[in-house]
Amino acid sequence: MSGPLTRPVEHDGVDDEVAIEEPLEIRVDGAPLAVTMRTPGHDEELALGFLYGEGLIDGPRAAGPTEDFAGNIVVVTGPLTRDPSARSFYTTSSCGVCGKGALEEVAVHAPDLPPGPRISRALLADLPERLRQPGFDRTGGLHATGRFTPDGELLCVREDVGRHNAMDKVIGRALLDGALPLHGAVLCVSGRLSFELVQKAAVAGAPILVGVGAPTSLAVSLAEDRGLTLAGFARRGGVNVYTRPERVL
Repeated sequence: MSGPLTRPVEHDGVDDEVAIEEPLEIRVDGAPLAVTMRTPGHDEELALGFLYGEGLIDGPRAAGPTEDFAGNIVVVTGPLTRDPSARSFYTTSSCGVCGKGALEEVAVHAPDLPPGPRISRALLADLPERLRQPGFDRTGGLHATGRFTPDGELLCVREDVGRHNAMDKVIGRALLDGALPLHGAVLCVSGRLSFELVQKAAVAGAPILVGVGAPTSLAVSLAEDRGLTLAGFARRGGVNVYTRPERVL
């Protein structure tokens, strides 16, 4: 369920609004698995998107509050597809903590991406302008992720204090709607493009990811490795395409 994204505060004698940030504990079959700091709302989507991105579930699961409706806890029905204690993007390879190990771990859970879809460069640059971000407009403190069609239609948008949480919520919604893998979708984020966001997009099967900000070196390497079109600095009518430019007209 959705909830308030902001709460009123006062500074220097002036009324203002700030983004809400609270912990969320994700449990599977009653056992605690992870805690994330998030903006309340769409917690079931967040939990499911997180578990899917980690390769711990492969389809929709029942998710909701505890039996006593305790706050800031969401319970997901198991079983998980693998032992969560074995999850480590950075220590599973022989090289230890390195980019190569991170890329290899993502490849285990990321499906092959299709050659399409294709999108015009002008439309790709304009997608951040099409994100609906009422929480950001009021606070300046929320990130957003949007799922678009290649024609620029906004299908789903979520805001959160954590950019990774906003992405998880969009992917969790797609999981519940039976829309995964996102082979025909374009994902757009309101900030920079980190390795983690590319990982989540690749595992969800999204072939195009665009952001307002800059990508990191490992984000570019992962996008190249998985065949994902990665574009950044989408603003004022311009956009930089870092990988797989054949999808951009």
